[in-house]
Amino acid sequence: MTETLLDIPVRHADGRPATLGEYRGKVMLVVNVASKCGLTKQYEGLEKLYEDKRERGFVILAFPANDFKQQEPGTDAEIVAFCTSTYDVQFPIFSKISVAGDEKHPLYRTLTTSDTPTTGDGPMRERLKGFGIQPNAPGEILWNFEKFLIGRDGRIVARFAPDVDATDSRLLDAIDRELARV
Repeated sequence: MTETLLDIPVRHADGRPATLGEYRGKVMLVVNVASKCGLTKQYEGLEKLYEDKRERGFVILAFPANDFKQQEPGTDAEIVAFCTSTYDVQFPIFSKISVAGDEKHPLYRTLTTSDTPTTGDGPMRERLKGFGIQPNAPGEILWNFEKFLIGRDGRIVARFAPDVDATDSRLLDAIDRELARV
């Protein structure tokens, strides 16, 4: 039997083994996060989005990663403490993984090999170049806070660039469309 996105083993930040299958039937927003990034303030909007839509079957799944300029140096416990004390994050936070390069976690290997185009990719790519950073190739994770929207059936339905935040109508419309599907 072929392993699906929902079957890939991951770990909660407290070390408990898990899969995205725990959230089967929900609309999921998978986000690679970092605590020391210029985009870290997105936690605030993500938490509000989670609070606003969780009763309708929506969940945000945060995967800390230290792949971009070492902007997530902490331990899992330190990351959770930061997120909960600074932004009152209530959505699930998973154990730190790699989302790029040779050590890329199987979850992100699957996410990045899908044919899902990235909404809003160009401006962030140009911003990185302006900072003297050579962006990863198209299709790879561009930076912290890239987002993947997973439908209730476990399929990837949309992908959003790191600077598409939780108030962006493109993201909100895609989430609402998926929440409306039964």
